[in-house]
Amino acid sequence: MSSSDIFIGETIGTAVLVLLGGGVCAAITLKYSKAKDAGWLAITFGWGFAVLTAAYLAGGVSGAQLNPAVTIGLAIEGGTKWSDVPLYLVSELFGAMIGAVLVWAAYYGHFQAHLTDPEIVEQHSANPGLVDQKRTSSPGPVGGVFFTAPEIRNVVQNLTTEIIGTFVLVLAILTQGLNNKGDGLGAVGALITALVVVSIGLSLGGPTGYAINPVRDLGPRIVHALLPLPNKGGSDWSYAWIPIAGPLIGGALAGGLYNLAFA
Repeated sequence: MSSSDIFIGETIGTAVLVLLGGGVCAAITLKYSKAKDAGWLAITFGWGFAVLTAAYLAGGVSGAQLNPAVTIGLAIEGGTKWSDVPLYLVSELFGAMIGAVLVWAAYYGHFQAHLTDPEIVEQHSANPGLVDQKRTSSPGPVGGVFFTAPEIRNVVQNLTTEIIGTFVLVLAILTQGLNNKGDGLGAVGALITALVVVSIGLSLGGPTGYAINPVRDLGPRIVHALLPLPNKGGSDWSYAWIPIAGPLIGGALAGGLYNLAFA
């Protein structure tokens, strides 16, 4: 697999992943969207289908890792060369940022209408998230479209939740033999992985919003900070390290366990 294959596949695949995943978050968040308030099931299945689509697109090009936690897990397992890891990580982050910009472009008018709506502005101003100490650092009225935030802000719990969720994801991928011969997940593997993501969202997503992918969170968070969105609020950088560290730890643990128990 060439460097250009890795860059092209991971950039396009991760961009599509974040476009469709962030898109479902925008659809249920923005006031004038037809899917407003569609709920948690819509989010979990939306992200699952996003993984499915992205894996199909990139699988034959780069192996469709699309996630630094998966890349680290595969490097520990031995399916990915450590020398290729930096390129995978850079490509995944770049793709995630592109995907977030595309979400903004697709919903541009809705973002403008939502963030200038007097009811939304007043609601956010009246509830900045500082009263309840368990719900601090309000990320703004559209932050959830771009990045995750915990329902109860507790560092140990939040980090543990992300570690556990990502551990399940990466172990499920490794036990399918992803990328052992550079062939990627394949059609059945992509479907299984998508269903695993849905399962993680339904079962473990409630506490933190289940980032389970550092660039899925970091890339859009950077874009949120840079975009000229009116009344957008903060990007909650005080929390940002948890959806980076937790998934990386979970992916590394999954790679280690795979070598001990399955290899």
